[in-house]
Amino acid sequence: MTAAVVLLADIVSKLIVVAKLSDRRPVTVIPHVLQLTLTRNAGAAFSVGTGATVLFTAVAAAVVVVIVRSASSLASAGWAASLGLLLGGALGNLADRLFRSPGPLRGHVVDWIELPHWPVFNVADSAIVVGGVLAVLLAARGIEMDGSRR
Repeated sequence: MTAAVVLLADIVSKLIVVAKLSDRRPVTVIPHVLQLTLTRNAGAAFSVGTGATVLFTAVAAAVVVVIVRSASSLASAGWAASLGLLLGGALGNLADRLFRSPGPLRGHVVDWIELPHWPVFNVADSAIVVGGVLAVLLAARGIEMDGSRR
């Protein structure tokens, strides 16, 4: 359920942003705090590896497969939330890589949320970060995916 909500929010937000912000200057929402800036990212976070789009597509697909296969052993609500966030985010950015220009497996990810001193990002990126932080916290507390404690 979490993955579906993240994926839907990511797809809908990107559709709106592309429709409303293409060929426009950034829109200031909160001065000096939040702007809406349409960018297209061929690389990974912070635009690293812009020439490795096919590799990032393969990695995202592998992450999706691993998370889906792990889902059957989940008995922890925390891990379910974490993996749902990671899965939804991975699917959101993977959809861009598969279906957006310049073509399948090479598509550029739509980013649009801009904060000061931070690269432009999207809903999927946010879900991946939050899901990753939650996974680290769960692991640090010794909580296993099956709900047991180490």
